[in-house]
Amino acid sequence: MLYVVTGGAGFIGSHLVDRILERGDEVIVIDNFHTGTPRNLIGKDVRLIQGNSGEIAKLNEKVDGIFHLGIYSSSPMYKKDRSLISKAIEDFIVLIDWATKNKVKIVFASTSSVYNGNPIPWSEDMSIKPMDFYTEARYAMERLAEVYNKLYGTSVIALRLFSVYGEREEHKGKYANLVSQFIWSVLQGRKPVIYGDGTQTRDFIYVGDVVEAFIKAMESDVDFDIFNVGTGKNYSLNELLNVLGKVMGREIEAEYVENPIKNYVMHTLADTTKSEKVLGFKAKVSLEDGIKKILPYYEKVFG
Repeated sequence: MLYVVTGGAGFIGSHLVDRILERGDEVIVIDNFHTGTPRNLIGKDVRLIQGNSGEIAKLNEKVDGIFHLGIYSSSPMYKKDRSLISKAIEDFIVLIDWATKNKVKIVFASTSSVYNGNPIPWSEDMSIKPMDFYTEARYAMERLAEVYNKLYGTSVIALRLFSVYGEREEHKGKYANLVSQFIWSVLQGRKPVIYGDGTQTRDFIYVGDVVEAFIKAMESDVDFDIFNVGTGKNYSLNELLNVLGKVMGREIEAEYVENPIKNYVMHTLADTTKSEKVLGFKAKVSLEDGIKKILPYYEKVFG
């Protein structure tokens, strides 16, 4: 089978490419290297198209599924450049038009940030409140996907990803997950920086679990829906420091600074009931085990 992975040279996308290739399937990667890098594809037998996700319109091959992760992926990016809102949506329209014409299923990366302003745990049936430019772009894509499904029968699943961490985040720099950033700081002899008092919480999920969610969504019989991809457990940043210290065998001291972000998300926690029931997806990797998995990788990168 042949799959397209937009953003396939990125952090999550490259892990998804690995999983697809391990199954014996073929992959076309489309990536503009905004936060991805060709290094993540070294040694992988893939066809690489450099460009935005809309480059899919030039494909003539019969494709069996599209994993759409090639979307600008962090709130600060959109605050810095609001044109990313239109770029993300325009690329999505090109992609979903092509998928509709060729009758190809799409599974794409949305975000748990759309829930900001709601009490935790966050469930898929909650009302969405406009909080920032990044979430508005993702929520618009979800709504467009539902319209395409109702009008044309296009098969689309949106996965609202929680705090994804793992190997190969270094190219993302300041946009990387806090788990990875904290590890980098410790390995480089710096104190991890925490906004506020460290009591804010995150539902951290290992990238390998996220990849499985994408695969299960693609293989499901679901025609259109939205699912949370989290663990159903959250940790404060102070607790994260303790877990890191336990795994790394040292006491880790943080630098606490005033929070400069106006619409900062204080707490995240996934209600995973729907994902477990409909997709059969349940995260397997604990935070401690996930850190044990990624630490040797980053020790080589920053050691």
